[in-house]
Order: sequence, then structure tokens, then C-alpha cells
Amino acid sequence: MANCDECCGAAAAQLALRQRGVLKTVLVINAAAFAIMIVAAMQARSSALLSDSFDYLGDALTYLASLWAVGRSVHAKTQVARIKGGLIVTAGLLVLAQLGWRAWHPAEPLFAWMGAFSLLGLFANGLCLLLLYRHRDDDLNMSSVWICSRNDVAANLSVLLAAAGVWAFDAAWPDRLVALGLAVLLLRSGFGVLRDAARSTR
Repeated sequence: MANCDECCGAAAAQLALRQRGVLKTVLVINAAAFAIMIVAAMQARSSALLSDSFDYLGDALTYLASLWAVGRSVHAKTQVARIKGGLIVTAGLLVLAQLGWRAWHPAEPLFAWMGAFSLLGLFANGLCLLLLYRHRDDDLNMSSVWICSRNDVAANLSVLLAAAGVWAFDAAWPDRLVALGLAVLLLRSGFGVLRDAARSTR
């Protein structure tokens, strides 16, 4: 029995070590992506790209919280999942607020900037998704991280679609429409993480 406990403990320690390594990597990627994307969004005057940058910030904070939760109790992981859900919901509300501001301060987005930086973001998020894939079913902590990264890929593809729409129609409404869709995605995902956290406490 003692040998079995030692074996299980060693396996858990190795898993926690691998999870920390992956989370540190994706944290750095998302923090760097946020710094780049927020500047690009301002230059491009794009609501969709700005919502994408908020997503990177939320993810960076989420990965930081997830890093703290690795190897801790189920209760601690549940609390962190609640924080993650709250951060995702907050990002969605920020996008809605920015859309409201943009309605009073209209500006034509630059589709070339939108397309170029969404492609860069797609590469970064694809790399994060690849790194996290093997850990997506480890526990609630890593599952919620996986959901964040999966949403990011969808967001990047949406911004690409918005850039194509701005170019094709020579109008700002495709950018606003995609930003609204991303806000809804963020809100649904955030509330989904909160629901999962609530179920884990039952």
C-alpha cells in the first residue's frame, strides 16, 4: 500500500510539473500577444481586434491563476475556476462597452492591419492550443484553460472574417458585428465556466 501511495504521489507530482511548464509557456505567449494586439487594435480602429486583445489579457490572467491552482485541492481549483469565469465575463462586458463607445465615435477600421494581426494571433493561439491539448481533460483547472484557448482560435478566425467584410463592403459594420459576436462568445464561455465550477461543489 505504501509503494502504491508513493507511486501515485510521484505521478501526481510529475503531472503538476508538466502542467506548470505548459501554463508558464502559454502565459508568456498571451501576455506578449496582448501587448502587441492592443496597440494594433488602436492603430487599426477595430472593435473586433480590440475584443481579441481583451481576450488575450483575460487569458494571461487566467493562466496566471491556473498556474497557482496546479497541484492544489479541488476546492482551490474551483475557486480559481470562478475567478476565470468572472474574468471572461468581464472581457465580454468590456467589448460591449467599447462597441457602445464606438457607436458615438465612429471610425473606419483598417482591414489590412486587422487581417495581418489576426493571422499573427491565430499562430500564437494555435501554438497554445497544441501545447494544452494533452492536458484538456486533466481536471477542472486545465479544462477551463483549454476552453479559453479554444475560444481564442475562434476569435482569431472571426477577426479575419471581419477584415474580409470591411474590405468587401468598404464599411465598418462587419467589424462591429464580429465584435458583438465575440462579446456573446465570451459571455457564454464565462458563464459556462462558472456553471462548471458550481457543479463541482455539489
